Amino acid sequence: MAERENRRGPRRDREETPEFADRLVAINRVSKTVKGGKRFGFAALVVVGDQKGRVGFGKGKAKEVPEAIRKATEQAKRQMIRVQLREGRTLHHDMEGRHGAGKVVMRTAPEGTGIIAGGPMRAVFEMLGIKDVVSKSIGSQNPYNMIRATMDGLKKEASPRSVAQRRGKKVADILPKREDNVESSAQVVEEV
Repeated sequence: MAERENRRGPRRDREETPEFADRLVAINRVSKTVKGGKRFGFAALVVVGDQKGRVGFGKGKAKEVPEAIRKATEQAKRQMIRVQLREGRTLHHDMEGRHGAGKVVMRTAPEGTGIIAGGPMRAVFEMLGIKDVVSKSIGSQNPYNMIRATMDGLKKEASPRSVAQRRGKKVADILPKREDNVESSAQVVEEV
């Protein structure tokens, strides 16, 4: 048997990359009824990210829990998406995400707010590297749907740089000028 493995060559297992952190979101025991009784298996839902703007989720099913988690982690690493973060800590703009009956609302937050989110959404934000965000899940409480809705919303995010590039303008032309905003708000206060 050892000779056969040598002939095939080295195994092509991907090396575990320490740059990715993973979080087990849900584990579910499922059963299949067969002639002799029931056969139990496990389904795992895992979120993986580098905490610098990349995140992915995966699900895996197997007879044993560790194998299900391993399969889910591998799938999550294959399905990663990149999200542009503002100042490396929050989202660029407010957004909504939907999947099936799951709907989530995500909003930018000032520094020091922290992650205000429930279970599965919190795991996604932590693995993504977001430090300040306010979010709410409306609708389905199913963790699979909540994570898919969150990922749907994150895919819609557009940074000022990408919008400027798409329009053929400079970033300064798109962003509101801060001095003007401060002066105009001061004038409004004086008038009142």
